[in-house]
Amino acid sequence: MTRELETLLVHAAVFLVALLYSSVGHGGASGYLAILSLVSFPKDSAAASALVLNVLVSSLAAVAFYRAGRFHWKLTWPFILGSIPMAYVGGLIRLSSAAFSILLGTSLTLAAFRLWIDLPDKVECPPRVVVPAAVISGMVIGLVSGMIGIGGGVFLSPLILLLGWADAKQAAATSSLFILVNSIAALIARWQEAPAAAHLWSPLVISAFVGGWFGSRIGSSRLSNLSLRRLLSFVLWGASLKLLYGMS
Repeated sequence: MTRELETLLVHAAVFLVALLYSSVGHGGASGYLAILSLVSFPKDSAAASALVLNVLVSSLAAVAFYRAGRFHWKLTWPFILGSIPMAYVGGLIRLSSAAFSILLGTSLTLAAFRLWIDLPDKVECPPRVVVPAAVISGMVIGLVSGMIGIGGGVFLSPLILLLGWADAKQAAATSSLFILVNSIAALIARWQEAPAAAHLWSPLVISAFVGGWFGSRIGSSRLSNLSLRRLLSFVLWGASLKLLYGMS
């Protein structure tokens, strides 16, 4: 494969990831990490690049879901309260290659599962949340997410839905803001710890922005394309198997 073709495929993949992830209120960091790992991008630089793209796409998603009336501060603040400081701490931690592969591979598997399942729209109901449990959950998710360079939406959305604290659209809205603040906290930590490693493959910003703009508007107002989401889930499962198999 030529360098030009590889670059084109990476841009197309980032666009698709941003489109599909933002449609469910996510920033797409786990997807970007999967793409960059497949092209052997350096681990630290890949994590920083994924976080920058995450900030961009989750911002678009947060605005779109807020404008659509899906956001509820009562549901969101406990998770953020616990996650922000721990995401910063996680961003300071440098994992071994094996630990990074295990955590990222697990995250990709969860992301693939989240994209595969079809969550039916329910009649919107007031969200309910157990504050202490939400704060502790935010702390744990923030720490793990900061360490591997994602925003944590792949952990938070399923948790909210499984516990019945909100419907799918409300969970997506909360996840988008959760991802945004965690990504910023972890990115600040990485820049302070290793400025040279925290650079971005800058042309990817355009691909992520366009994909995130369209996806966030599709997801906040109508159902996402389930077939495309499931196609992406296969890609993520493949990337997770590559990471985990490569350890053996």
